[in-house]
Amino acid sequence: MRRFFPLSFVLAAGVAATAGWADQIGNADTGAVLFGDCSGCHEVGAGAQNGIGPHLNGLFGRPAGGLDGYFYSSGLARMGGEGLVWDLTTLNAYIENPRALVSGTRMSFGGWEDPQERADVLAYLRRYSDDPANIPEAAPTARVSEVDLAPDILAIQGDPAYGEYLASDCKTCHQQDGSDAGIPSITRWPVEDFVVAMHAYKQKLRPHPVMQMQAGRLSDEEIAALAAYFKDLE
Repeated sequence: MRRFFPLSFVLAAGVAATAGWADQIGNADTGAVLFGDCSGCHEVGAGAQNGIGPHLNGLFGRPAGGLDGYFYSSGLARMGGEGLVWDLTTLNAYIENPRALVSGTRMSFGGWEDPQERADVLAYLRRYSDDPANIPEAAPTARVSEVDLAPDILAIQGDPAYGEYLASDCKTCHQQDGSDAGIPSITRWPVEDFVVAMHAYKQKLRPHPVMQMQAGRLSDEEIAALAAYFKDLE
């Protein structure tokens, strides 16, 4: 399991009645233990408030970056505006590797590699949803490891010259000088971040329909070439 910074939430009383359905996706009590070290970042349950991170009451069904009163990173707010909503699939993807869904997220968390641990954490969080009975019982299916952890994809050495040839479509929207006028910069992105983001669009984990279409047209080698080109672009 990867945990660079602890993640926990304040455990509230009065949740035993929901344990039956929660356990169908994971063990909520185990999930509470996994979050036992991080009350300084997030709270959940009775009286939960925003802190370093937003409180997580009513998380399921909430648009990303959509909690009033909390100042989100521009990346997370942008993803919410593009249609990212927190559910079993997207939360499973996010807590496996936050960067695969949201570039520039401020959440200092390396992610859980173990799918059972993710299921346990989601079961715990679902206890505090606004209407947990209406949240599907099926286990989440999104696998960010297919995007972020596949060594054969990350090992591809992209050709910057080929990337320059391919980049004209990218630069119709993204500014070559790295400026951000409502569209995030991709100039001088680290290669792995670029590759992870593009494959997240290909697998429809990131919700932007235009980027899903554009990424879906690219081969693994073409994505690697674009990453190599933009990494050193002046």
